[in-house]
Amino acid sequence: MTATTNAAPGARKAVLSWAFWDWGASAFSAVILTFVFSVYLTDGVAADTESGSQALGVALTIAGVAVALLAPVTGQRSDVGGRRKLWLGIHSAVAIACTAGLFFVEDEPSYLLAGLVLLAVGSVFFEFAEVNYNAMLVQVSTPKTMGRVSGFGWGMGYFGSVIALAVVLFAFVQPDVGLFGVTSEDGLNIRAVALFVAVWFLVFALPVLLFVPENPPLRGQARGNFFSGYKVLAKRLAHLWRTDRRTLWFLAASAVYRDGLTAIFTFGGVIAAGTFGFSQTEVVLFAIVANVTAGIGAVSGGRLDDRLGPKTVIVVSLIALVIIGVALTALPGKATFWVCGLALSVFLGPAQAASRTFLARIVEPEREGEAFGLYATTGRAVSFLGPLAFSGFIAIFDSQRAGMAGIVLILAAGLAAILPVKAPARQDG
Repeated sequence: MTATTNAAPGARKAVLSWAFWDWGASAFSAVILTFVFSVYLTDGVAADTESGSQALGVALTIAGVAVALLAPVTGQRSDVGGRRKLWLGIHSAVAIACTAGLFFVEDEPSYLLAGLVLLAVGSVFFEFAEVNYNAMLVQVSTPKTMGRVSGFGWGMGYFGSVIALAVVLFAFVQPDVGLFGVTSEDGLNIRAVALFVAVWFLVFALPVLLFVPENPPLRGQARGNFFSGYKVLAKRLAHLWRTDRRTLWFLAASAVYRDGLTAIFTFGGVIAAGTFGFSQTEVVLFAIVANVTAGIGAVSGGRLDDRLGPKTVIVVSLIALVIIGVALTALPGKATFWVCGLALSVFLGPAQAASRTFLARIVEPEREGEAFGLYATTGRAVSFLGPLAFSGFIAIFDSQRAGMAGIVLILAAGLAAILPVKAPARQDG
């Protein structure tokens, strides 16, 4: 496959440029979606935490449905037309614009809807950008380096989050008068954080657009109109059903547990503040330590992946996450959240990185691009499960703590689904 084989010589610059996108984009996930701005919306803008958390869950559920309906075609058309990098730039730009727009969301309930719309739309285009970004993995790696490159990308994302969160904490959240003279009046310090993240994301998205070559168009495949993409998708799934059901089952199983992993980060800060009483400063401090822990876990997990195989890493990580999640749901106190939350962070990175290498090792030769496109598509297709489980359990039990049980349920379902999938054969070297 051309995109894979041409990545070997002189690939360090391309790999680093590719990983820098994750370094910058992770600030959107960590600061906007998880630890700072989402908490501001539920605790500072909404009338009360419970209704704010439920509204956030509903908004992200709607965003997930939009991703599920549109991601298959957007990703496919960028592959066929040889415009993967172009669409990575466009989708990133929309997410950055929505992030910057959050600056205008003041700490009054009347601004909640605007904040949720911007957050939801930004998350949709962030997800679209990730589809293109993940597909570019085969352009910057070889089969022998794919696991390490994948783990490096996850690690860069986590460590980038640490730096961004540290700047947010010490320049905007903690001081009475922050950088550029911002204060907490009208939520200005948190609104300024949105502008910072937009600039941060923009700066570190540039290297991949400048230094990683565009993917070539797929030969022998016409782009067609927008809706014809769904026919192509159906044919690809039918082909996998006839020839490689293990890959198809892995795609379905990993889609479920990957959404559970995403939900942990998406709602982690909201749970810390609403259920365990963390202040905004404590939430950001926890986020910094958690991302360091997750980054170390991702790097270590990559090495274990090479030695033990990706399925072992995935299964052990998911079992640990379910057990720790149950403890976090049942036990009270800030100390519990610190211990269990950091323990969760250790296993997040290995599960994420090993999932990409699992697929790389079972896919039929010369069909890597198609497989990674479906990997991205299936993951996004169920990206509403975590938010739906979180908001649904809150609505049923009238408790934010119950929302954590919903996330654990998604992880357990993914674990049950991956167990029957045959592990990849061990590779030499």
